[in-house]
Amino acid sequence: MTAYAPQTRPSSAPTSEIGSNLNRTLNPADIKYVKIGRKILKVELAESVTEQMQGLSGRSILPPGEGMLFVFGAPGKYGFWMKDMKFPIDIIWLSQTGSVVYIKENASPDSYPETFSPPEAAKYVLEVNAGFSAENGLKIGDKAELLP
Repeated sequence: MTAYAPQTRPSSAPTSEIGSNLNRTLNPADIKYVKIGRKILKVELAESVTEQMQGLSGRSILPPGEGMLFVFGAPGKYGFWMKDMKFPIDIIWLSQTGSVVYIKENASPDSYPETFSPPEAAKYVLEVNAGFSAENGLKIGDKAELLP
């Protein structure tokens, strides 16, 4: 499972405060796309602990132009692993304001049980096909925007 290795999670309902949506609160259920780099990706949300533990594990592919966005109730150093994954991915940790705080490129299914964690707190984690970060020139400090 690509999902995060479970940690204590605040019980408060998450809200989005990222990108140009900083002036309004966006309910996570309303998030359908993420603009990052020069791309707009259609995203599937992982909000509950069950969804986050499942992540992309067991799937054969992630269609091009799509991703999975993990939405946490509070910023934290959420660790991810590649248990039961069938393809490599890039894992991108985002701060509460949408800044890229860490990128694990080409995380391979063979890396399990290694856990990947950011050096600083993140509120969102975006999983995309391996190579996306390099192809789009993503780097620490780049901004992402959540879109309805």
